[in-house]
Amino acid sequence: MSFNDHFHAVAAEVRNWGRWGADDRLGTLNLLTDEAVAAGAATIRSGRRVSCAIDLSPNGPQIGSVPGRINPLRSMNYLNNADLGDLDGNAMVPHFNDDHVVMGLQAGTHWDALGHVSYDHHLYNGVPADTVTALGGSTVLGIENVRTLVGRGVLLDVAAMHGVDQLPGGHEITEDELDETAEWAGVEIRSGDIVLIRSGRIRSFHQGGGLAYIMGPEGDASNPGPGIDACRWFHRNDIAAVADDVMTFEVFPGPEPENMLAVHCLAIVDMGLTTGQIWDLEALSMTCADENRYEFFLAANPEPFVGGCGAPVSPVAVF
Repeated sequence: MSFNDHFHAVAAEVRNWGRWGADDRLGTLNLLTDEAVAAGAATIRSGRRVSCAIDLSPNGPQIGSVPGRINPLRSMNYLNNADLGDLDGNAMVPHFNDDHVVMGLQAGTHWDALGHVSYDHHLYNGVPADTVTALGGSTVLGIENVRTLVGRGVLLDVAAMHGVDQLPGGHEITEDELDETAEWAGVEIRSGDIVLIRSGRIRSFHQGGGLAYIMGPEGDASNPGPGIDACRWFHRNDIAAVADDVMTFEVFPGPEPENMLAVHCLAIVDMGLTTGQIWDLEALSMTCADENRYEFFLAANPEPFVGGCGAPVSPVAVF
């Protein structure tokens, strides 16, 4: 079977268009039912908390590999400014410090909106691709549709399962491998889970910055990540959202370089699956091993930028 035939066969298998109605704007996040969220909250025992976000700073992972996606540039609006006048001896006069930021919404730890990707002129659920405009952004499938994203989180620590610090570049995480990792972790996958996949690639960023993160230990700009068949696993298990610790979310450049980023098409366009990238899962990996459990409550609400094709998030896992 050719790559094109394989892609379209998987697309037909995993497509969720119409599953939650013709006007649905949430895709697989519909699986985060009240019951699923309550079950996630029931995993909290000790209250131990772990952040999964990288710092937002000019020294982030963006080095120009995605043109226009810049690291955060923060500057001051007010610096010890006394708007009410500075009266000598009056301790009640406040001096304000205020700042602003310019950044790519997907520059750091983030969720992709369902308006992030189209193919064959369509976004998720058959929404026309031209509903994304220069002025309005994603006018139908913007990230502001996602008002809450909390529930049972599951870490599938693929790197730890293989006994390595970091999966090699080009390692395709498969459907069988995800099952194997869940079995290794002793965790049962449930409908509505928010799955985090650890490859260990974020270690390159911490060790050498953005260039090391992009190039990887092999120096060839390849990275590990889910492949096309992993989309079958996401669909079969009714996963609500998926995030990982690499720049591209999926294996790159993949088995067919001329058709790279096919997982983006299948996951976001066909499934309506909210996907996240550049998550720091190192502390979470150590905490899961220490707690001897790979489930937790995850709070990961995106910032509601109207029309946003993605948004920064500061995820917190609670044990």
